[in-house]
Amino acid sequence: MKGLHLEQNEVVNERYAVIYAPGRNRKRFSENCVYVKVSEQDARDAGDREKGLFPAIVIGPSRSSEGFRLYYLRAWLD
Repeated sequence: MKGLHLEQNEVVNERYAVIYAPGRNRKRFSENCVYVKVSEQDARDAGDREKGLFPAIVIGPSRSSEGFRLYYLRAWLD
């Protein structure tokens, strides 16, 4: 995975994760909906459609203008 440089030299990394989402139409998620995993396989194994848990690649966390920590969807893994 690689890092992304944002304003003020902040480095935000791509990570494998499982996202809790009732639907898959959003592109950003608060940190309490994102469960970072060590590997792609771990993310895939932790996914569970019936529970609304979807494996993904995310970028983050970064701070929103409101001060929340957010992850941005890079790609769904399923």
